[in-house]
Amino acid sequence: MTSAGTGRTAVVIASRLFVPEVSAGAFRLGALARGLTDAAASVTVVTTVPPQHAPATPDPAGVSVSRWPVLRDSGGNVRGYLQYASFDVPLLLRLIFRRWSLAVAESPPTTGLVVAMAAAVRRRPFAYYAADVWTDGVKSMGASSAVVEVMRRMERAVLRRAAVTLSISDEVTDRLVALGADRERVVVVGNGIDTDVFAPGVAPAADERYFVYTGTMSEWQRPEIFVRAFAAIAQEHPDVRLRFFGQGAVERDLRSLAEQLVPGRVVFGGVVSPAESASWIRGATAALVSIAPGIGYDFARPTKTYAAAACGTPVLFTGARSGRELVADAELGEAVEFETDAVADAMRRLLDAEASGETERRRPERAAWALAHVSLAAVGQRAAEAVLSALSRRP
Repeated sequence: MTSAGTGRTAVVIASRLFVPEVSAGAFRLGALARGLTDAAASVTVVTTVPPQHAPATPDPAGVSVSRWPVLRDSGGNVRGYLQYASFDVPLLLRLIFRRWSLAVAESPPTTGLVVAMAAAVRRRPFAYYAADVWTDGVKSMGASSAVVEVMRRMERAVLRRAAVTLSISDEVTDRLVALGADRERVVVVGNGIDTDVFAPGVAPAADERYFVYTGTMSEWQRPEIFVRAFAAIAQEHPDVRLRFFGQGAVERDLRSLAEQLVPGRVVFGGVVSPAESASWIRGATAALVSIAPGIGYDFARPTKTYAAAACGTPVLFTGARSGRELVADAELGEAVEFETDAVADAMRRLLDAEASGETERRRPERAAWALAHVSLAAVGQRAAEAVLSALSRRP
């Protein structure tokens, strides 16, 4: 089916997250929408009303966005069973009574199942964008075996019914296949960052020395390790601060820990726009990135790494091996074990590198690596090609 009067393929994207929300998922889907319009598709995004703290950002040009109010947690996130249900329950009707020839479902698998049902009713194919493996995530959160099994069954059902599944890495693909996906119908499109917003030419946000953490603060990142490490070097460097931007489930605990260990030296700036985030990253001694090892997300490569590299700012990555190897192999900064002493030592080395001028000397090469390998525009184009291939990949 084509969009009425245009002859263009009509694609609908169903996701609880979309720009202007500040999240990797929202940026990724924005890039997909732009890639689809560049490929001459007619694109409609069925999503949610953004939270009040979301920056004022226009919808992508040429994309129709339909928003629905949903329940959000205290931090403004659509996270939790009731929050997901508030989006998924009305979604079926929102999709059935629209004209489209191809649908795209963003995680969680509950949304994927609703899209699968709508696709079955409309006798149309759908694609599933799997940036995460939700079964692993639920398990890592300590959910009961019954909940993990329900999630596994839902995720497997979506993967088996999708005409094509989009994966962000080979590691994610391996986990998807282990869950039941057909490897022949999984396309690795990668992950990236907007290199127009995150760039070495961005003006630094402040004339001071600081480490910066941006984005989600969650259990699977355990960013408290940076507070503890910073506390270990704070007296040695009385002019240095630690800055957090974003929000998450462990933010309150982080604030309490910071006040206990290094009162007045850790600043929480809340959710900021991508442009403001880029300015803070550009001026930082290093950007902090963590993935707690052994809890189910060892395959993750956070976009925080790419954002820092695009600004030419060194990364301090601690945790799971996949992320450490990326930083080490591309020489993007420091990659250390998930230990407080190791992180503190890395902070000392990065402060020395900044003082010696090494950080500025290496800024162009780090930014060039990001431009060549993790451009979000290129990811969006690959994702759009994979999605449109679903028209000929019916399972």
